[in-house]
Amino acid sequence: MRVLVAGGGIAGLTAALRADALGHDVQLIVKSELGDGCTAHAQGGIAGVHGPGDSAALHALDTLQAGNGHGDPVAIATLADGAGDAISALVADGVMFDRTAGGSIARGLEAAHSLPRIAHSGGDATGRAISDALIARVRTSSVHVREGAFAADLLVMNGRVHGIRLLGGEEITADAVILATGGAGQLYPATTNPAGTTGDGIAMALRAGAAVADLEFVQFHPTVLAGAAPFLVSEAVRGAGAVLRDAEGGRFLLEEHPDAELAPRDVVARAVARQALAQGSPVLLDATGIAGLAERFPTIDAELHRRGLDWTRGPVPVSPAAHYLMGGVATDIEGRTSLPGLWAVGETARTGGVHGANRLASNSLLEGAVFGARAAESLSTSPPDSLQSRSQFAPPSDLLSETIRDLDADERPPSATNRDLGERAATFSRAELQQLMWEKVGLLRDDEGLADAVSRLASWAAPAPRTPEEQEDANLLVVARAVASAALDRTESLGAHFRLSPAPTRPALNRPAPHELAESRPALIGAR
Repeated sequence: MRVLVAGGGIAGLTAALRADALGHDVQLIVKSELGDGCTAHAQGGIAGVHGPGDSAALHALDTLQAGNGHGDPVAIATLADGAGDAISALVADGVMFDRTAGGSIARGLEAAHSLPRIAHSGGDATGRAISDALIARVRTSSVHVREGAFAADLLVMNGRVHGIRLLGGEEITADAVILATGGAGQLYPATTNPAGTTGDGIAMALRAGAAVADLEFVQFHPTVLAGAAPFLVSEAVRGAGAVLRDAEGGRFLLEEHPDAELAPRDVVARAVARQALAQGSPVLLDATGIAGLAERFPTIDAELHRRGLDWTRGPVPVSPAAHYLMGGVATDIEGRTSLPGLWAVGETARTGGVHGANRLASNSLLEGAVFGARAAESLSTSPPDSLQSRSQFAPPSDLLSETIRDLDADERPPSATNRDLGERAATFSRAELQQLMWEKVGLLRDDEGLADAVSRLASWAAPAPRTPEEQEDANLLVVARAVASAALDRTESLGAHFRLSPAPTRPALNRPAPHELAESRPALIGAR
């Protein structure tokens, strides 16, 4: 089978390597260079069960609760149960995880995890270690790698995907296409994501008519160095004992959540944003009580010193920034989408709803490893009769039609796009789009702001792309419309989607004690 993988992060590399090992003819394309995506930037580690008292059931429960109960239990169980094999495979591929004195993989604690279960490499350079190891493996495999190949659109014939059209017009045909192009952090002016995260795969899928879901759930990381150039300060730093302080030195998170700094990311990010707004300055991350910062977090330590900050002597200013998109192209737990011939994995995908409304720390690298392999393994199998999940998710035409509903009184068909707007369509800059998304579709949302964002995004038009930058801007506009529309449609506050008005919330889930998990597993995880 000819398999075309678009994207070179952990999900795409894993899928390509596994498909190659299974005997498929695999081509891997990336729009810039291998290693330029989010995986290499990931400071945090990869979650997986480890140590006394831990279990896949507890990891699954932590994942479900962090996602505000919105995740799918079967997908979550698949993720947690697959962690051991995924980490073992990475070790076999050459990833050098940090070890204890006894030789076992060292595990750290991160927010919303019940126990230490996060494996790291190089302290805070886990993503780079994984990326480098997998790239080295791909370079010596039979996978044909093509860099500088910008995937622009899916080739669809008779309702089936059969390849990708590159920017410039070249067409690459394939029996199966796996989208692994990452997320859409560049929807916002402040993001932990690299410059290339412009929602390319999601935009292609939307234009082709694939189902998407949960795009309203955008995760903002709470601890990013404040300033013109955002730089992530890993959750592992708070897991090691760092605390957040207001301008007067008080720990304001103690009043927000019983777990304080180790509460779920959406809770901490909103609290940080509100406190910064109230005091008119960034909040402070205090890691002065942690011994050996330079040895434990060498990447962060080096960046802080480059900026003239010494976190061993005093706290450093931090603020939230866009970090991760929980939603994406809707798939089952094998990565199959609603379009035959198309798979999606990693942050491009809404993988069976595994992250719910708020991703648990260090589950992103794990998702790419587990479901990248599963997608490759499913290439030669027939989808179950219940798959093609068009009935389970809103069709993208509904999302796009929502964006133009308030432009004028003329009746427009559900498939209308900005090409139908004629003279009303206006050009836009990426900076304008990012600022609009930050102000109206950011951490804190309300009806008026979301409606304004939907209307303004609908009034903008992107020119026919001729350059990579123009293609990225066109993709950002498509994804921004879908995110804003999904946020406007969800009137409840849930996880990373927080509505100031109205804001009904779900009851909090009760966390069973560890000794109760064995009995509760069937109810928590469900049949698989």
